[in-house]
Amino acid sequence: MTDFPSLARAATEAIRDLFPETPLQRNEHLSARYQADIWLKREDLTPVRSYKLRGAFNAMRKVRAKNPGQGQFVCASAGNHAQGVAFACRHFGVQGTIFMPVTTPQQKIDKTRIFGGPNVTVELTGDYFDQTLAAAQSWCHERGAHFLAPFDDPDVIEGQASVAVEMLQQLGRAPDVVVLPVGGGGLASGVTGYLRDVAPDTRFQFVEPLGGASLMAALEHGGPVKLPRVNSFVDGAAVARLGDLTWRRLDWVRPEQVHLAPEDRVCVTMLEMLNVEGIVLEPAGALSVNILPEIASQIRGKTVVCVTSGGNFDFERLPEVKERAQRYAGLKKYFILRMPQRPGALREFLSMLGPEDDIARFEYLKKSARNFGSVLIGIETKRAENFAHFTGRMDAADFSYRDITNDEALAEFLI
Repeated sequence: MTDFPSLARAATEAIRDLFPETPLQRNEHLSARYQADIWLKREDLTPVRSYKLRGAFNAMRKVRAKNPGQGQFVCASAGNHAQGVAFACRHFGVQGTIFMPVTTPQQKIDKTRIFGGPNVTVELTGDYFDQTLAAAQSWCHERGAHFLAPFDDPDVIEGQASVAVEMLQQLGRAPDVVVLPVGGGGLASGVTGYLRDVAPDTRFQFVEPLGGASLMAALEHGGPVKLPRVNSFVDGAAVARLGDLTWRRLDWVRPEQVHLAPEDRVCVTMLEMLNVEGIVLEPAGALSVNILPEIASQIRGKTVVCVTSGGNFDFERLPEVKERAQRYAGLKKYFILRMPQRPGALREFLSMLGPEDDIARFEYLKKSARNFGSVLIGIETKRAENFAHFTGRMDAADFSYRDITNDEALAEFLI
């Protein structure tokens, strides 16, 4: 056993000055569905609605212990890390400068300022995060401030390990399986670092967004590599490169333990948790629940803890989440039709719709001197198999059409 467990327990004890332990709740719905004993570690219920506060607080605490005169802290973040740093700055009475991209949603900027109050200044710079990070590090060097990394820092990792300390205390025994989301690797490093020492029989499953699989890329290349492209929808876990330190703490992971969650499928989980359980999760917060169907055979009859890592969800995004969920589930599709420009053609087309089909979008502009016009149509239905009947009727009538639902370029431009 290393000294990491004692450091994690010390961090957990110190964090009690900031907020009480987050709930560990048994979920009856998921337990029944997967025939397992499934618990949710509700990190979406910290004061800043994510686990990031733990690492930011612990790192700031340890820096202040070594250098009490350090009163300037800096971070670069467009999300949960920024809010965690802001909250910690206000707690310790120090000044924080938080660099955020110019494109950061106003809601996140406002929440960061609210959590930090007079102790925080927000600097908006750069269209992309790499530009923001460079500006933050340059400012930090010039002013002699301390840069608080979001995950690649031993003190941050210790703070995130407090999730595991609480988990064991609340459950009263070691879980059989822990499911963890992975972004930069701070949470996964901390939780596994603690449990592998004190609960060696516990097994781990990891989940990354399909468009930000930095851990899988590191496993394939034998070390961290920068992804050429990142889908930012799961913004709390869409990291282009795993940390160097977190990699050294996760290099034992086997590829079969890492699962990739399609972004649209994550939307299905978010809606289900909201509608069935009344739990608001951000995309990254839904990752651990999202892969339960993939590991159902492995967890049957076992005690499983899923870490719901965050709940900072802007409800202005709800229509997008619903749209993506419907498309993934096959309940909504978009077509481009070649419609004959003659009386009665539209009526004929509408007769092809089934009793459970509904038009959600319809765009058509009649063009002169042409025999056919183009129609963009979106259709919702109650059962995915209804679309096979619908397209079959169009085929039988020799209607020319194209399904653009999964055509990323066209869908992004037209829908």
